Amino acid sequence: MLNRKDIRILFFGTPEISAYLFEKLIENKYNVIGLVAQEDKPVGRKGIIESVPTKKIALKYNISVFQYKKVSDHVDEIRKLKPDLILTLAFGQIVSRELLMVPKYGCLNLHGSILPKYRGAAPIQYSLLNGDKETGISLMEMVEKMDAGKVFAVEKVLISADDNFTTLVDKMKIAAFDCVEKYLDGVLNGELKGVEQDENLATFTKKIKEEDEVIHFNEDAFVIFNKVRALSLIPGAHFVFNNLKYKIFKCKVIKDDSNNENGKIISYDKKNFIIKCAKDAIKIEQIQKQGKKVMNYSDFFNGNSKDFKVGDLIK
Repeated sequence: MLNRKDIRILFFGTPEISAYLFEKLIENKYNVIGLVAQEDKPVGRKGIIESVPTKKIALKYNISVFQYKKVSDHVDEIRKLKPDLILTLAFGQIVSRELLMVPKYGCLNLHGSILPKYRGAAPIQYSLLNGDKETGISLMEMVEKMDAGKVFAVEKVLISADDNFTTLVDKMKIAAFDCVEKYLDGVLNGELKGVEQDENLATFTKKIKEEDEVIHFNEDAFVIFNKVRALSLIPGAHFVFNNLKYKIFKCKVIKDDSNNENGKIISYDKKNFIIKCAKDAIKIEQIQKQGKKVMNYSDFFNGNSKDFKVGDLIK
Protein backbone atom coordinates (compact mmCIF):
# COMPACT_ATOMS: atom_id res chain seq x y z
CA MET A 1 0.00 0.00 0.00
CA LEU A 2 1.30 3.43 -0.94
CA ASN A 3 2.40 5.92 1.66
CA ARG A 4 1.10 9.23 0.35
CA LYS A 5 3.92 11.10 2.09
CA ASP A 6 6.47 9.28 -0.07
CA ILE A 7 4.71 10.51 -3.21
CA ARG A 8 6.61 13.30 -4.95
CA ILE A 9 4.00 16.05 -5.29
CA LEU A 10 4.40 18.99 -7.65
CA PHE A 11 1.87 21.62 -6.54
CA PHE A 12 0.16 23.96 -9.02
CA GLY A 13 -1.59 27.02 -7.56
CA THR A 14 -1.41 30.79 -7.22
CA PRO A 15 -3.85 32.74 -4.95
CA GLU A 16 -4.39 32.79 -1.18
CA ILE A 17 -6.64 29.72 -1.12
CA SER A 18 -3.86 27.76 -2.85
CA ALA A 19 -1.21 29.17 -0.51
CA TYR A 20 -3.10 27.88 2.54
CA LEU A 21 -3.33 24.34 1.15
CA PHE A 22 0.28 24.44 -0.05
CA GLU A 23 1.55 25.37 3.41
CA LYS A 24 -0.66 22.77 5.12
CA LEU A 25 0.80 20.07 2.87
CA ILE A 26 4.32 21.17 3.79
CA GLU A 27 3.52 21.39 7.52
CA ASN A 28 2.01 17.90 7.44
CA LYS A 29 5.14 16.40 5.86
CA TYR A 30 3.79 15.73 2.38
CA ASN A 31 6.69 15.34 -0.04
CA VAL A 32 6.20 18.60 -1.97
CA ILE A 33 9.05 18.89 -4.47
CA GLY A 34 8.13 22.20 -6.08
CA LEU A 35 5.59 24.86 -6.93
CA VAL A 36 4.26 25.91 -10.32
CA ALA A 37 2.46 29.27 -10.17
CA GLN A 38 1.29 32.09 -12.36
CA GLU A 39 3.73 34.95 -12.96
CA ASP A 40 4.08 37.78 -10.41
CA LYS A 41 1.97 40.83 -11.22
CA PRO A 42 1.78 44.52 -10.18
CA VAL A 43 -0.18 45.09 -6.97
CA GLY A 44 -1.85 48.24 -5.60
CA ARG A 45 -1.94 51.81 -6.82
CA LYS A 46 1.81 52.03 -7.25
CA GLY A 47 1.92 48.88 -9.36
CA ILE A 48 4.74 47.28 -7.39
CA ILE A 49 5.57 43.74 -8.54
CA GLU A 50 4.83 41.37 -5.67
CA SER A 51 5.27 37.62 -5.32
CA VAL A 52 2.04 35.66 -5.73
CA PRO A 53 0.78 34.12 -2.44
CA THR A 54 1.98 30.56 -3.10
CA LYS A 55 5.44 31.80 -4.07
CA LYS A 56 5.77 33.51 -0.68
CA ILE A 57 5.12 30.15 0.99
CA ALA A 58 7.61 28.36 -1.26
CA LEU A 59 10.35 30.89 -0.46
CA LYS A 60 9.57 30.54 3.26
CA TYR A 61 10.25 26.80 3.09
CA ASN A 62 13.01 26.93 0.47
CA ILE A 63 10.95 25.05 -2.12
CA SER A 64 11.70 25.50 -5.82
CA VAL A 65 9.34 27.82 -7.73
CA PHE A 66 8.50 27.69 -11.43
CA GLN A 67 6.42 30.51 -12.91
CA TYR A 68 5.24 30.07 -16.46
CA LYS A 69 3.07 32.23 -18.67
CA LYS A 70 1.96 29.00 -20.36
CA VAL A 71 2.87 25.89 -18.40
CA SER A 72 2.19 23.51 -21.28
CA ASP A 73 5.19 25.01 -23.11
CA HIS A 74 7.49 23.68 -20.38
CA VAL A 75 6.66 19.98 -20.24
CA ASP A 76 10.29 18.87 -20.57
CA GLU A 77 11.32 20.98 -17.57
CA ILE A 78 8.53 19.52 -15.47
CA ARG A 79 9.37 15.98 -16.60
CA LYS A 80 12.91 16.46 -15.24
CA LEU A 81 11.46 17.08 -11.77
CA LYS A 82 10.08 13.51 -11.79
CA PRO A 83 6.78 14.23 -10.03
CA ASP A 84 4.69 11.22 -9.01
CA LEU A 85 1.60 13.42 -8.73
CA ILE A 86 0.57 16.90 -9.84
CA LEU A 87 -1.94 18.44 -7.43
CA THR A 88 -3.64 21.72 -8.30
CA LEU A 89 -5.92 24.27 -6.67
CA ALA A 90 -6.82 27.54 -8.39
CA PHE A 91 -3.91 27.44 -10.81
CA GLY A 92 -5.72 29.25 -13.62
CA GLN A 93 -4.34 27.60 -16.75
CA ILE A 94 -5.48 24.77 -19.00
CA VAL A 95 -2.99 21.87 -18.88
CA SER A 96 -2.07 20.00 -22.07
CA ARG A 97 -2.52 16.26 -22.60
CA GLU A 98 1.27 15.88 -22.81
CA LEU A 99 1.70 17.41 -19.36
CA LEU A 100 -1.15 15.34 -17.91
CA MET A 101 0.76 12.20 -18.89
CA VAL A 102 3.95 13.14 -16.98
CA PRO A 103 3.22 12.05 -13.36
CA LYS A 104 3.06 8.35 -12.51
CA TYR A 105 -0.17 8.80 -10.54
CA GLY A 106 -1.65 11.43 -12.82
CA CYS A 107 -2.93 14.93 -12.12
CA LEU A 108 -5.58 15.78 -9.53
CA ASN A 109 -7.42 19.07 -9.14
CA LEU A 110 -9.30 20.49 -6.18
CA HIS A 111 -12.18 22.51 -7.63
CA GLY A 112 -14.26 24.98 -5.62
CA SER A 113 -17.74 23.62 -6.30
CA ILE A 114 -19.80 20.44 -6.24
CA LEU A 115 -19.17 19.36 -9.81
CA PRO A 116 -20.56 19.37 -12.45
CA LYS A 117 -22.04 22.62 -11.12
CA TYR A 118 -19.93 25.76 -11.61
CA ARG A 119 -17.07 24.63 -13.77
CA GLY A 120 -14.68 27.42 -14.71
CA ALA A 121 -12.93 30.41 -13.23
CA ALA A 122 -15.16 31.71 -10.43
CA PRO A 123 -17.11 28.91 -8.72
CA ILE A 124 -16.98 30.40 -5.22
CA GLN A 125 -18.28 33.77 -6.37
CA TYR A 126 -21.08 32.15 -8.36
CA SER A 127 -22.29 30.12 -5.39
CA LEU A 128 -22.78 33.46 -3.59
CA LEU A 129 -24.19 35.28 -6.61
CA ASN A 130 -26.87 32.60 -6.87
CA GLY A 131 -27.66 32.56 -3.16
CA ASP A 132 -26.70 28.91 -2.67
CA LYS A 133 -26.85 27.38 0.81
CA GLU A 134 -24.14 24.79 0.13
CA THR A 135 -21.01 24.35 -1.96
CA GLY A 136 -17.93 22.16 -1.69
CA ILE A 137 -14.49 21.10 -2.84
CA SER A 138 -14.37 18.42 -5.53
CA LEU A 139 -11.29 16.20 -5.77
CA MET A 140 -11.20 15.37 -9.44
CA GLU A 141 -9.19 13.91 -12.27
CA MET A 142 -7.59 16.52 -14.52
CA VAL A 143 -8.37 16.13 -18.22
CA GLU A 144 -7.88 18.37 -21.24
CA LYS A 145 -11.43 19.70 -21.05
CA MET A 146 -11.94 22.26 -18.28
CA ASP A 147 -13.10 20.74 -14.97
CA ALA A 148 -14.65 17.77 -16.78
CA GLY A 149 -12.77 14.80 -15.29
CA LYS A 150 -14.02 12.06 -12.98
CA VAL A 151 -14.88 13.19 -9.44
CA PHE A 152 -13.33 11.06 -6.70
CA ALA A 153 -14.73 12.82 -3.65
CA VAL A 154 -16.52 15.97 -2.45
CA GLU A 155 -16.02 17.82 0.82
CA LYS A 156 -19.18 19.88 1.36
CA VAL A 157 -19.25 23.40 2.82
CA LEU A 158 -22.32 25.19 4.23
CA ILE A 159 -22.87 28.80 3.19
CA SER A 160 -24.45 31.09 5.77
CA ALA A 161 -26.32 34.32 5.01
CA ASP A 162 -23.43 36.18 6.65
CA ASP A 163 -20.79 34.68 4.36
CA ASN A 164 -19.08 36.75 1.72
CA PHE A 165 -16.34 35.76 -0.71
CA THR A 166 -13.59 36.29 1.87
CA THR A 167 -15.23 34.25 4.63
CA LEU A 168 -16.30 31.51 2.23
CA VAL A 169 -12.76 31.18 0.89
CA ASP A 170 -11.62 30.69 4.49
CA LYS A 171 -14.08 27.78 4.80
CA MET A 172 -13.17 26.36 1.40
CA LYS A 173 -9.42 26.31 1.98
CA ILE A 174 -9.90 24.27 5.16
CA ALA A 175 -12.21 21.93 3.25
CA ALA A 176 -9.56 21.54 0.53
CA PHE A 177 -6.98 20.23 2.99
CA ASP A 178 -9.58 18.01 4.68
CA CYS A 179 -10.40 16.58 1.26
CA VAL A 180 -6.75 15.72 0.62
CA GLU A 181 -6.34 14.19 4.07
CA LYS A 182 -9.48 12.06 3.80
CA TYR A 183 -9.40 10.93 0.19
CA LEU A 184 -5.96 11.14 -1.42
CA ASP A 185 -4.93 7.71 -0.12
CA GLY A 186 -8.03 6.16 -1.65
CA VAL A 187 -7.31 7.69 -5.04
CA LEU A 188 -3.62 6.73 -5.07
CA ASN A 189 -4.36 3.15 -4.01
CA GLY A 190 -7.17 2.72 -6.53
CA GLU A 191 -9.88 2.34 -3.90
CA LEU A 192 -11.72 5.43 -5.14
CA LYS A 193 -12.49 4.86 -8.81
CA GLY A 194 -14.16 8.20 -9.44
CA VAL A 195 -17.54 9.02 -10.98
CA GLU A 196 -17.96 10.45 -14.47
CA GLN A 197 -19.70 13.82 -14.51
CA ASP A 198 -23.13 14.17 -16.09
CA GLU A 199 -22.54 16.65 -18.90
CA ASN A 200 -26.26 17.46 -18.98
CA LEU A 201 -25.96 18.92 -15.47
CA ALA A 202 -22.80 20.95 -16.13
CA THR A 203 -22.98 24.71 -15.53
CA PHE A 204 -20.19 27.20 -16.20
CA THR A 205 -18.75 30.31 -14.62
CA LYS A 206 -16.76 33.09 -16.20
CA LYS A 207 -14.03 35.27 -14.76
CA ILE A 208 -15.43 38.28 -12.89
CA LYS A 209 -14.77 41.40 -14.97
CA GLU A 210 -14.94 45.07 -14.05
CA GLU A 211 -18.38 45.49 -15.62
CA ASP A 212 -19.67 42.66 -13.39
CA GLU A 213 -18.80 44.74 -10.31
CA VAL A 214 -21.38 47.44 -11.09
CA ILE A 215 -24.56 47.50 -8.98
CA HIS A 216 -27.76 47.99 -11.00
CA PHE A 217 -30.68 49.16 -8.89
CA ASN A 218 -33.15 47.97 -11.52
CA GLU A 219 -32.43 44.48 -10.13
CA ASP A 220 -34.09 42.94 -7.07
CA ALA A 221 -32.59 43.76 -3.69
CA PHE A 222 -31.79 40.10 -3.07
CA VAL A 223 -29.76 39.97 -6.31
CA ILE A 224 -27.78 43.04 -5.22
CA PHE A 225 -27.30 41.60 -1.73
CA ASN A 226 -25.78 38.47 -3.26
CA LYS A 227 -23.56 40.47 -5.62
CA VAL A 228 -22.19 42.43 -2.67
CA ARG A 229 -21.43 39.17 -0.83
CA ALA A 230 -19.81 37.60 -3.88
CA LEU A 231 -17.45 40.56 -4.40
CA SER A 232 -16.51 41.31 -0.80
CA LEU A 233 -13.94 42.02 0.35
CA ILE A 234 -12.26 41.86 -3.05
CA PRO A 235 -12.84 43.59 -5.46
CA GLY A 236 -16.05 45.15 -4.11
CA ALA A 237 -19.36 45.89 -5.85
CA HIS A 238 -19.95 49.55 -6.61
CA PHE A 239 -22.18 52.29 -7.94
CA VAL A 240 -21.22 55.73 -9.24
CA PHE A 241 -22.81 58.99 -8.07
CA ASN A 242 -21.63 62.51 -8.91
CA ASN A 243 -18.65 60.98 -10.72
CA LEU A 244 -17.44 59.22 -7.55
CA LYS A 245 -17.31 55.46 -7.07
CA TYR A 246 -18.85 54.02 -3.90
CA LYS A 247 -18.14 50.40 -3.04
CA ILE A 248 -20.59 48.49 -0.86
CA PHE A 249 -19.10 45.70 1.24
CA LYS A 250 -22.08 44.85 3.41
CA CYS A 251 -25.82 45.44 3.07
CA LYS A 252 -29.13 43.81 3.89
CA VAL A 253 -32.49 43.50 2.20
CA ILE A 254 -35.29 45.76 3.46
CA LYS A 255 -38.92 45.03 2.62
CA ASP A 256 -40.32 47.89 0.53
CA ASP A 257 -43.57 47.90 -1.45
CA SER A 258 -43.46 51.57 -2.45
CA ASN A 259 -43.71 52.84 -6.01
CA ASN A 260 -40.43 54.74 -5.75
CA GLU A 261 -38.19 54.70 -8.81
CA ASN A 262 -35.40 52.12 -8.87
CA GLY A 263 -32.20 53.66 -7.49
CA LYS A 264 -33.98 56.36 -5.49
CA ILE A 265 -32.58 57.10 -2.05
CA ILE A 266 -35.47 56.68 0.37
CA SER A 267 -33.50 57.21 3.58
CA TYR A 268 -30.19 58.93 4.32
CA ASP A 269 -29.52 59.85 7.93
CA LYS A 270 -27.35 58.81 10.87
CA LYS A 271 -28.95 55.37 11.10
CA ASN A 272 -30.05 54.44 7.59
CA PHE A 273 -28.88 54.59 3.99
CA ILE A 274 -31.64 52.84 2.05
CA ILE A 275 -31.91 52.62 -1.73
CA LYS A 276 -34.96 51.37 -3.64
CA CYS A 277 -34.46 48.39 -5.95
CA ALA A 278 -36.73 46.68 -8.49
CA LYS A 279 -38.11 44.61 -5.64
CA ASP A 280 -37.64 45.79 -2.05
CA ALA A 281 -34.62 47.92 -1.06
CA ILE A 282 -31.12 47.58 0.34
CA LYS A 283 -29.77 49.11 3.52
CA ILE A 284 -26.04 49.85 3.28
CA GLU A 285 -24.02 48.80 6.32
CA GLN A 286 -20.41 49.05 5.11
CA ILE A 287 -19.19 51.41 2.38
CA GLN A 288 -16.07 52.89 0.81
CA LYS A 289 -15.98 56.26 -0.92
CA GLN A 290 -13.52 56.57 -3.80
CA GLY A 291 -10.07 57.42 -2.41
CA LYS A 292 -11.12 56.68 1.19
CA LYS A 293 -11.00 53.65 3.49
CA VAL A 294 -13.78 51.14 4.11
CA MET A 295 -16.14 52.35 6.85
CA ASN A 296 -19.14 51.19 8.79
CA TYR A 297 -22.09 53.27 7.64
CA SER A 298 -22.42 55.36 10.83
CA ASP A 299 -18.78 56.47 10.56
CA PHE A 300 -19.21 57.17 6.85
CA PHE A 301 -22.25 59.39 7.47
CA ASN A 302 -20.43 61.44 10.09
CA GLY A 303 -17.91 62.60 7.50
CA ASN A 304 -20.05 62.45 4.36
CA SER A 305 -23.52 63.64 5.36
CA LYS A 306 -23.67 65.97 2.34
CA ASP A 307 -22.81 63.29 -0.27
CA PHE A 308 -26.44 62.20 -0.72
CA LYS A 309 -29.94 63.32 0.14
CA VAL A 310 -33.33 61.67 0.20
CA GLY A 311 -34.80 61.69 -3.28
CA ASP A 312 -31.49 61.49 -5.13
CA LEU A 313 -31.53 58.96 -7.96
CA ILE A 314 -28.59 56.58 -8.51
CA LYS A 315 -28.50 55.23 -12.05
